[in-house]
Amino acid sequence: MFRNYLLTAWKVFMRRKLFTAINLLCIVLTLVVLMVIASLLETAFRPSGVEGKSDRFLQVFMLRMESEGGHRRSTTPPGYKLIDKYLKPMPGVERVAAVTLPTGVSVYQGPNVSELQMRRADADYWKVLDFRLLAGRLPNEADDAAGRMIAVLNASSARRLFPGAPQAAIGQRIDVGGQVFEVAGVVEDAMHVNAFADIWAPISTFASSDYRNQLTGMFMALILAKDSADLPRIREQVAQIAKGVVHDDPKQWKTIRFWADSKLDLFARVLTGSDQGLDSGAGTLLGGIAVAMLLFMLLPALNLVNLNTGRIMERRSEIGVRKAFGATSGQLALQLVVENVLLCLAGGLLAFGASAAVLAWLESADLIPYLRVDLNLAVFGWGMLIATVFGLISGVLPAWKMSRLDPVHALKGAI
Repeated sequence: MFRNYLLTAWKVFMRRKLFTAINLLCIVLTLVVLMVIASLLETAFRPSGVEGKSDRFLQVFMLRMESEGGHRRSTTPPGYKLIDKYLKPMPGVERVAAVTLPTGVSVYQGPNVSELQMRRADADYWKVLDFRLLAGRLPNEADDAAGRMIAVLNASSARRLFPGAPQAAIGQRIDVGGQVFEVAGVVEDAMHVNAFADIWAPISTFASSDYRNQLTGMFMALILAKDSADLPRIREQVAQIAKGVVHDDPKQWKTIRFWADSKLDLFARVLTGSDQGLDSGAGTLLGGIAVAMLLFMLLPALNLVNLNTGRIMERRSEIGVRKAFGATSGQLALQLVVENVLLCLAGGLLAFGASAAVLAWLESADLIPYLRVDLNLAVFGWGMLIATVFGLISGVLPAWKMSRLDPVHALKGAI
């Protein structure tokens, strides 16, 4: 019977090729948008590549300061003093890393000037993240202690400054805003939020040591747990530490709060402005994304319902004849639903190829620096599941309506 369903579906699709093409286009466009967004979100938040340990590290990215009575408020990144004095001594964690946020710098090579993004990080940073070293070495504790003027470049910046293999950059000197660094290592490009930069140097290479005494600044902390099961405890621990932090000017700022967030929590806290407590608003954000996707699917689904109703109405005579020869309403409804699901699955396969092409274009267009994203089997599986649901949603109502037609009325062309 299923073979007959397939043959009938093929004949129906080929009978009205333009109609079939319009249906497919509607399905493909919808699924391409969903697959591309899903792939980008998976690349951003799934533990992989340089952030392969992200399932067991947390970030302290912002401080919330309030004056007496809450009349004045300030949100700012933490300074090195807060990380060094309050977070690094935390018990029960594997390590705590300090790193600055990316800052634009000018790199001089004779008459040539390159604008790059620079971060300064301690030795623990290179142990929390899993950079792929292409040449040379990574900074260590001895470099931090000695304040050695060394730098690490990503692969693209190394090729830009010193054309050739990554090894060609090792030992070369670069002038970064008046400071001269020797290139010690070259790492693979990374787009992830905690790893994004063009050039890195030890924190101790700052021109001034004033950063050591600043409670606020342009730093962030990465807290690596020994096990992902420790993360809830560490969140509570950081919240308790925040209660004991005293500002350098306690008369101006009475209360200081900060939180240890996962990547998703951090993203949600920034987007939703949830800076009042441990709840980052991630649940609200995910709920909003789910609702937005459902609403996005609803419009083409309704459009497909109308298209399918029009397509099925043209088959009134066929339906009348089959019912006259004993076909049940259930058999007819199943036939019509199978046809629609097959069409949606075909659209899903086309959407998979189109999504891969769109992602390849995003990579080559450099709209997102250092973006590397692939459509894996999980995303493809979800895409095909969505296509199946799409087919069921848009096919059940027209199929049920048309399968219940009176055969005499159907043969006469009446509804």
